[in-house]
Amino acid sequence: MTSPRHGASGPKAVLFDLDGTLIDSLPDIHAALNETLASLGEPPFTLEAVAGMVGAGVDALISRAFAALDKPLDPASARKIAARYLAIYAPRATELTTLNAGASDCVRILADMGLVLGVVTNKPVAETHEILAHFGLAERMAAVIGGDAGVPRKPAPDLLLLACRNLGIDPWEALFVGDSENDVDAARAAGMPVVALRGGYTVRGADALGADLVLDRAIGARTLAALDAFLARRGAAGARVLVRSVDALQGEYYVALAERRPANEAFLYGWLAERLS
Repeated sequence: MTSPRHGASGPKAVLFDLDGTLIDSLPDIHAALNETLASLGEPPFTLEAVAGMVGAGVDALISRAFAALDKPLDPASARKIAARYLAIYAPRATELTTLNAGASDCVRILADMGLVLGVVTNKPVAETHEILAHFGLAERMAAVIGGDAGVPRKPAPDLLLLACRNLGIDPWEALFVGDSENDVDAARAAGMPVVALRGGYTVRGADALGADLVLDRAIGARTLAALDAFLARRGAAGARVLVRSVDALQGEYYVALAERRPANEAFLYGWLAERLS
């Protein structure tokens, strides 16, 4: 692939991590892991403990769980337990999982801007497709790359590079949005700009991960405005921002789609500040 050009136009694609970024899948992962452990006579973990084990794929989840039990596994046993976990998790992948606040709006707005979208996750691709379809996001995704794609998983850059090859773009022409060390490290290794979302599945806070931009995981008007400004700074043509305020008493959403132009930028952000103060 070619190297970045000075003065190049902005991102052509936005790639998302899945778990902790677009969805909160921790409750289903937690339940499936504890059911797997119970079938082996092992004690359960709390939700908080499992949160620190996710993000690097099923093999790492199983390895971390048994390391926490002080029962290291040989490779053959780890593979068998991982297969058992997947057999339990797959049928329930959307039972307790929820879409993160604002994720659907964010995906829709970015697609309406003409950006190509994709998902790059360490989760197996079959469960990824099922989850995206369940939440109505599948048709928006031009590329879906799972951790079983046959290349090293994040934090290695290979999954991101594979997504770029499938989309016919260079890594620097994409923006990656994730929530963990693995996501930021993978994007850095791929030569791709990266946004980290707060409140995801990470041991270190998102602000300490070294991302180009850090945003709140609950994607509301402030987050979208910040993302819009970031894309505009990178030269994304026709960047638009979803301006949304919520009347907490009435529970009603008021939506305005405002076009960014230099002449009205001060007005737009003044409008935002007034309504979100």
